[in-house]
Amino acid sequence: MSTIKVLVIDDSTVIRNIIKDALSQAPNIVVVGEAEDPIVARELIKKLNPDVLTLDVEMPKMDGITFLTNLMRLRPMPVIMLSTLTTKGANITLQALELGAVDFIAKPSVQELLATKDSFKETLIYKITQSATVDQKNFKLSSNLTKDSLESINVHNFEGVKRSNHIVAIGASTGGTEALKKLLITMPENSPPIVIAQHIPKSFSLSFAKRLDELCPMQVHEASHGQKIKQGNVYIAPGDLHLEVVHKNGALFCTLIDSAEVNRHKPAVDVLFDSLLDLAGNVQAVLLTGMGQDGAQGMLRLKKQGAKTIVQDKNTSLIWGMPGKAHAIDAHCLELPLNDIGKSILDYASLNRDEMREAL
Repeated sequence: MSTIKVLVIDDSTVIRNIIKDALSQAPNIVVVGEAEDPIVARELIKKLNPDVLTLDVEMPKMDGITFLTNLMRLRPMPVIMLSTLTTKGANITLQALELGAVDFIAKPSVQELLATKDSFKETLIYKITQSATVDQKNFKLSSNLTKDSLESINVHNFEGVKRSNHIVAIGASTGGTEALKKLLITMPENSPPIVIAQHIPKSFSLSFAKRLDELCPMQVHEASHGQKIKQGNVYIAPGDLHLEVVHKNGALFCTLIDSAEVNRHKPAVDVLFDSLLDLAGNVQAVLLTGMGQDGAQGMLRLKKQGAKTIVQDKNTSLIWGMPGKAHAIDAHCLELPLNDIGKSILDYASLNRDEMREAL
């Protein structure tokens, strides 16, 4: 395995030292330099040619977003943002992901970092290792999408869902916030309901849902316990709870569960997928870009029960971990580029039950 060269950018000497100490224990990672601000970092990038950057969101002399914007225009490369777990930090981090940052890691206080050093180290090493595998073609500025610009986006001509309680379940992780945005902005307001398990911190999920709701024809919510699932609506699992779908009195409802992590995640995609097994014949399950394997086994179980299953293809995935694992165990019915998934969902939703069986 080739060595991954990392440049650490943070104005806190203590944080830089914690990051360096954590990465020193990874045999395939070497910290080639450190910078206390983006001005110094700019020169070190030219001199040291790192493979991955860790970048503090809030920096002196030049803020992290301005630096990231310039970096992605002049020298695109994998960047992991260190973000505070606040509403402001969430909004800035989501903006950074839009600009091309690969991933982020929560930046607790120095005291919390010292107390959870092993967990922080494990997560940081894993994310840097995965980020180094991302193809450079994925680092580019995203288009600035607003409601006014949606007229230029192809929103599919969809006549409506042919069956009651037809539902779409989507799982995503690294790269998922952008992949979900690009998918959902093309889904018309009469689309089948969509439930989502995206690996995201508690303080981020509400901000993420609000950002999507501003852009999408469908109504986007952070799911709440007992919320009725309706056509034309999207329900995103809160960042610290599992989301399940329950069938009661002929309707579907969101159920939120505060139980142990599954596949090291809460919310977990497998939990969402498994809650739909009894409804599988009326379910479409989708796995988008993400590290790890969460959702692969749940997707396989859904496929065996008659669900339509889709994985995002490798070429359009930032990280082909979760969809790649599902592909490897033949859990998918279809492997599609991100831009083709919306149309496939709607085409299937427009079929009656007999046509659905023939389509699969």
